[in-house]
Amino acid sequence: MDLATLIGIVGGFIIVTVAMFLSSNGVLGMFGDVTSVLIVLVGTILVTMANFGLSQFLGAVKVAGKAFVVKTIAPLELIAEIVDLADSARKGGLLTLEGKEVSNDFLAYGIQLLVDGHDSSVVKNLLETDMYQTVDRHDSGVKIFRVMADLAPAMGMIGTLVGLVAMLSNMDDPKAIGPAMAVALLTTLYGAMIANMVAIPVANKLELRSKEEALSKGMMIDGLVAIQSGQNPKIIDAMLRNYLPSNQRGSEED
Repeated sequence: MDLATLIGIVGGFIIVTVAMFLSSNGVLGMFGDVTSVLIVLVGTILVTMANFGLSQFLGAVKVAGKAFVVKTIAPLELIAEIVDLADSARKGGLLTLEGKEVSNDFLAYGIQLLVDGHDSSVVKNLLETDMYQTVDRHDSGVKIFRVMADLAPAMGMIGTLVGLVAMLSNMDDPKAIGPAMAVALLTTLYGAMIANMVAIPVANKLELRSKEEALSKGMMIDGLVAIQSGQNPKIIDAMLRNYLPSNQRGSEED
């Protein structure tokens, strides 16, 4: 569970709700409007869907889960695991890696390719293809949430115009002015909240997750190819640490 995402988004909504409560003397109902919800929330979803294929949109919803729940392994732990595999392979051959427990499905897939005796170019090509497809899925999710972030305020503006038209057309009926003005203002509020408190944070977090996964998979690919070529485990350790910023590399004894 990514607590930063959860605390940030939920906490943001709590703060806004408290502000609404205090500013309305406890009458939160004035901030609820079905028409505004339909225009902004449902409208944003439908127009976003119109910009992409249905499968892409549904895929983005699934990928969005990575902003809240993610299973990652620390880079130094991953390096240590790969070096351990390299040490085992160097002492007993690649077949000793068969059935060995590893922390990552992608790493397990790569090990199986090595055990099966595929050529190094085939191994690298298959693993890189898998990595690029994963990055593409994440990038598609990021793009969809960026579009939602743009569309939500735009739909809010449309709702504002709808409310203003309704208000101006009923100026002779004081009772109709209030609800129309509520639609005008609340749609802008909802649009800003959806864009800035949901869509943009999720898009940014997915972008971060994509970079982290690309880094991890790049390290695994280089490590597996080096293991297959019989590289010294210490050389592999030094090579993989170069992926990390200098202040995060630690020492080879870590």
